[in-house]
Amino acid sequence: MKARAVLAAVVAAAVLWLACGALAEDAPAASPRAFALIDYHGRQVTDRDFLGSFVLLFFGYSHCPDICPTELAVIADAIERLGAPGARVQPLFITIDPARDTAEALAAYVGSFHPRLIGLTGSPAQIAAVAAGYRVGVHKVEPEGDGGPGADDYVIDHTAASYLIGPDGRVLGLFQHGTPAADIAAAIRPLLAGTRAD
Repeated sequence: MKARAVLAAVVAAAVLWLACGALAEDAPAASPRAFALIDYHGRQVTDRDFLGSFVLLFFGYSHCPDICPTELAVIADAIERLGAPGARVQPLFITIDPARDTAEALAAYVGSFHPRLIGLTGSPAQIAAVAAGYRVGVHKVEPEGDGGPGADDYVIDHTAASYLIGPDGRVLGLFQHGTPAADIAAAIRPLLAGTRAD
């Protein structure tokens, strides 16, 4: 019963998110969530590489002091809670800080959360485009002072939701920051049971 309630909440969040996007005057054009980025091995990947799998996607950055590591740990926990069927869920992390999050930096970062977590980066224009496609708010907060030695110590305020994407590439729902791993797993479990593994 609780799993159904959690799933209903996720679907409701997705409907609201999509409705808001459809009403926005600056809504992206067709296929707004298509992307071509670089993975943490330096290889080019696109959104099409993940078709056929469920994806848990989070936007963040490796220098994030609290929210990003917390949410990535929750995603990792949720996947582990799913057991063997969780192998069909691909955790994905897209940086919003390409200046500091090179492929090498992401390789060191994502490995500390889950062995299957994939980190993606790209050019500033590529990252801006994919963030806009998912309607991720991004606001860079520069350090105070004259831009001396600590000028790279900026922080980035950003949307902190995790996106659940279906095997066909459609966004199925959003998990807001603070959603427990148990609730995420409970929402995904019936979806995995209702689809055939290839």
